[in-house]
Amino acid sequence: MSDTVDNPFFARLWTAMSAREPESLRRLRRENLAGLSGRVLEVGAGTGTNFEFYPDTVTEVVAVEPEHRLAVLAERAASSAPIPVTVETETVEKFLDGGQFDAVVCSLVLCSVDNPEQVVGQLFSVLHPGGELRYLEHIAGAGARARLQRFADATFWPRLLGNCHTHRHTEATIVGAGFQVTGARRDWTFPAWVPLPVAEFAIGVAIKPA
Repeated sequence: MSDTVDNPFFARLWTAMSAREPESLRRLRRENLAGLSGRVLEVGAGTGTNFEFYPDTVTEVVAVEPEHRLAVLAERAASSAPIPVTVETETVEKFLDGGQFDAVVCSLVLCSVDNPEQVVGQLFSVLHPGGELRYLEHIAGAGARARLQRFADATFWPRLLGNCHTHRHTEATIVGAGFQVTGARRDWTFPAWVPLPVAEFAIGVAIKPA
């Protein structure tokens, strides 16, 4: 998340995909945000798909979206959100002067950053002690799906899907940054037999120790 993104093809593709998300994914988005409160940083907000699901216990969402075409749509979604949302096109480094947030939300974004270890470490620093990282992410599978993911990542998938890498051990990265993961599980948005590298998701809560 260190540079502004200019990816017109992916912006068009993601706009179309986010407008037609399956209910299984919308359910996971809703679950990922349930029970949040206070000031929240959302990283990689896309078109603002999450905004409608924030509970009214959230006092403010600062949503970072570096792709300016998507940021325009996120601002539109923010105008009708049930809680105050500010959309920023500046990078997450802007917020690195100590813990400023009660929670950070990552939804389908850690798969696309160039250096996930660095980014998760930055997110750790912006949280208050005891703050939460809520994540909903593609994760590395096993067996035949792992082979499919590694093939996709090495060939066409990142080029078409905004640098998305499907075979990442994201929860290990989160733990490595100093978070304590609680309540984590995996879920499927498509049947397990469907040969898609992104059918399985990890959803969980990671705490910054007090």
